[in-house]
Amino acid sequence: MSNIVDELRDKIRGEVRFDQISRALYSTDASIYQIEPVGVVVPRDADDIQAVLEVAGRNQTPVLVRGGGTSLSGQSVGEAILMDCSKYFNNVLEINSEERWVRVQPGVVLDHLNKALEPHGLWFGPDVAPSNRATLGGMMGNNSAGMRSIVYGKTIDHVISQNVLLSDGTRAVFEALDEPAFQAKTRLATLEAQIYREIERIAEANRAEVEARFPKVLRRVGGYNLDAWGRNGVRNMAHMAIGSEGTLVAVTEAKLKLVPRPKMTSLSIIHFSDMFAALDAMVDVVSCSPTSVELIDRLVLDMTRQSPEYARKLTFVEGDPNALLIVEFFGASVDELKAQQASLEAKMRNAGHGYAMVHLLDRTAIANCITIRKQGQGLLNGIKGDARPIAFVEDCAVPVAKLASFIRTFAKILEDNGTSGAFYAHASVGLLHVRPLINLKNAEGIQRMYQIAQQASDLVLEYGGSFSSEHGDGLTRSCFNEKMFGPQLYQAFRDVKSAFDPGKLMNPGKIVDAPAMTENLRYGTNYRSAEFKTVFDYTHDGGSWARAIEACNGMGECRKIGDGTMCPSFQATRDETHSTRGRANVLRLAMTGRLPGESLTSRRVYDVLDLCLECKGCKAECSTNVDMAKYKYEFLHNYYAANGKPLRARLFGNIHYLSKLGSAFAPLSNWTLGLAPTKWVLSQVGITPSRNLPPFVRDTFESRMPALHIGRQAPAASGAPQVALFVDTYMNHNYPSIGVAAAKVLQSAGVEVFAPQRPCCGRPFISKGLLDEAKSLAARNIELLAPIARAGIPIVGAEPSCLLTLREEYVDFFPDSADAKLVASKAMLLEEFLPSVKDKLKFAPDKKNVLIHGHCHQKAACGMGPVTGALKLNPGFAVTESGAGCCGMAGAFGFESEHYELSMKVGEDRLFPKVRAQSPDTEIAVSGVSCRQQVEHGTGRKPKHWIEVMAESLA
Repeated sequence: MSNIVDELRDKIRGEVRFDQISRALYSTDASIYQIEPVGVVVPRDADDIQAVLEVAGRNQTPVLVRGGGTSLSGQSVGEAILMDCSKYFNNVLEINSEERWVRVQPGVVLDHLNKALEPHGLWFGPDVAPSNRATLGGMMGNNSAGMRSIVYGKTIDHVISQNVLLSDGTRAVFEALDEPAFQAKTRLATLEAQIYREIERIAEANRAEVEARFPKVLRRVGGYNLDAWGRNGVRNMAHMAIGSEGTLVAVTEAKLKLVPRPKMTSLSIIHFSDMFAALDAMVDVVSCSPTSVELIDRLVLDMTRQSPEYARKLTFVEGDPNALLIVEFFGASVDELKAQQASLEAKMRNAGHGYAMVHLLDRTAIANCITIRKQGQGLLNGIKGDARPIAFVEDCAVPVAKLASFIRTFAKILEDNGTSGAFYAHASVGLLHVRPLINLKNAEGIQRMYQIAQQASDLVLEYGGSFSSEHGDGLTRSCFNEKMFGPQLYQAFRDVKSAFDPGKLMNPGKIVDAPAMTENLRYGTNYRSAEFKTVFDYTHDGGSWARAIEACNGMGECRKIGDGTMCPSFQATRDETHSTRGRANVLRLAMTGRLPGESLTSRRVYDVLDLCLECKGCKAECSTNVDMAKYKYEFLHNYYAANGKPLRARLFGNIHYLSKLGSAFAPLSNWTLGLAPTKWVLSQVGITPSRNLPPFVRDTFESRMPALHIGRQAPAASGAPQVALFVDTYMNHNYPSIGVAAAKVLQSAGVEVFAPQRPCCGRPFISKGLLDEAKSLAARNIELLAPIARAGIPIVGAEPSCLLTLREEYVDFFPDSADAKLVASKAMLLEEFLPSVKDKLKFAPDKKNVLIHGHCHQKAACGMGPVTGALKLNPGFAVTESGAGCCGMAGAFGFESEHYELSMKVGEDRLFPKVRAQSPDTEIAVSGVSCRQQVEHGTGRKPKHWIEVMAESLA
């Protein structure tokens, strides 16, 4: 193997990674399987892929090309040299809007392509649920479709040509050939010519069997596309490569058809008290010519309600339905859409379908609804415990008219096997994703899975459907292909594989000659995770730290780019190592002893966790609520226990004590910190000289505001509404103007403000993994704040990371403490409290544009709605959200020398350009202290806390 690695490093411009951690990172996808690759190559171009194929061919080593690794069937894992095309090989090469086509590299993400096409009024028709991380190469490999396949069909219907590398490393262009061009191809003495001759022979010899055995449904993707060869007189070898799951060729470029982007869309959500009643309505719904019909069942809705991020989007549900049908229409005008909705409603009412119907025309409301539908898979994986809704029979499609009967029988199969499941997805094409609840950690569960798969495949054959309809064959369904297509066609598929790949090196074990579906499971009877004594409580995260980490099913939402907060380091690096999924994978494997030579407290595991900015974006935006920040805190606590606590971590953790000293000696302390010798000394402990530390003030908030009864612990008897202002370290010692502004706004609303005695919230200790110290501060704060909370007084804060520590980590520290829960229940951000006293606020008549950027913890815990709503209490404010994710500062992270460059890169992703684009008279309002430091450092603009902006506008 060392010879292969040396040769690859000599020939390849990209990255060659054969270390243990890298192989572990790529051992899973979004399926139930785990196979460690031989090694990983991250190619920069087609030459790199060609070199891998040539080296692998000489050494008889399998190869596997993948994009985002979001496969649900295990296509993108295998014992092979795995090539990740998503990091570098991801360019949109050419857009021809007049002829409606585009050329792309295989690593292009679907949403990024559609964003590039938006100015041209075009898009790529197939619309898969993971569109923010699914690559075009993966979609071609899988022959993906999506929710609008009733209109757009599958990927195969949109591919004009492909540039490919054959299994021997030679290059070819697959495109439609006329008869002379085809004959010319077959006369050559090359592997490509042999492929053309063999595919023509195989297709002709099996044409009658293809007609007899291929399912007559739109969404068949199983096997190889022998039905497409010569269809309508067209021979295009790209149609054979599509849906082949990387078992035939490696695609390096594709030319794709584009379709006009719809001018307008609408949704109508039909509510049902019974899922089967929803399915019974399908024929009538489809007769109204919708562009898609999606079903969501009760289990998906229930899991949505449990997710803080997605529960906020459930604005379209009336009552307590057991199922929803989401019906979409395209139209050129609002009137046209309303007419279609009215026709649908009349038909439903006349037929007695559904108990309510909600019509949506607003873009935000439509986006919320589509998001919930797209998150169905991930939301289901939020179910806690060992029995999970797993993907293995989720891909069956039958004729629409038979769908209700099919699902009734399918549900009975689940019941007879002692389980139940979730049902959702593309009802308009007879496809429902069925996820049975099964525990794959024991033999009984594995046997149950196999029995259900056998019975489901029998049922699909009986109904004339397709067992693989969207998610492909992979490791889940390839072993059923002979049963589904019969022995003659299965041999034909083997012949196709041999024609393209005589050495059987291209992603072997998929589509033909596959292992049993019960082999290579991520979890299985031998799966064991070590038990760890934890500081935090994991009762609501599956019961243990290990089970909390197992919630990551690999679907890769953390790999999205240019959207949301999660995951800032991945968005900056596009490296699997620095995705939330990558970190969860390594933690899980370290806990289970499946990383030889790498324990949970090893430096290499530390390095994988190191670039987690602890933004908590994953806690909100990952549909399974993976809380990597919490897991990193716990990891660091264990790591430091084994390896010692670094001086820098202790310095940052004790910032509250250092700030007292800084204020006591200000302004001398500020002058001293700005000196080059001081910066050099700090650089020796890893604090970058490229930044200035926040300035200290001699006149602290506490000294400025004696009227706030600093340190008072008991409520006054004035009868006025009261709040306890939680004065954080930064408000007191660095930016007292924020506290002054908060007090001014609250007092102007008739609220009596007092500032109780409190130590630091403990957030700096938590972020550095110094959990014992943080827990001690938390206990003291709970003791001091509980009497205030018992009196019913809100505990209000301006710094999101500090205030939300009271609400989140304190309960995790003390899960059995009634006082901790009481303090948490009364802890509120300023923007959450202000609406309760808004009627007394009076503002000057001035108008102002305000750009608001939220703190990551604030966005994760309560979203941006409260803070934008608070600013809009002033009718003169025109408020715009930045739309950016993490600023990149993340507390101490951006001050650390080795993280400075990445910190700035994260800021440059979206935030800095947005701020620079604002006019000079636009107020830049930023919630978090570290975020304000980052914006000023990166753009030169001096932002304010939003409460300062509001205070300045009071009448």
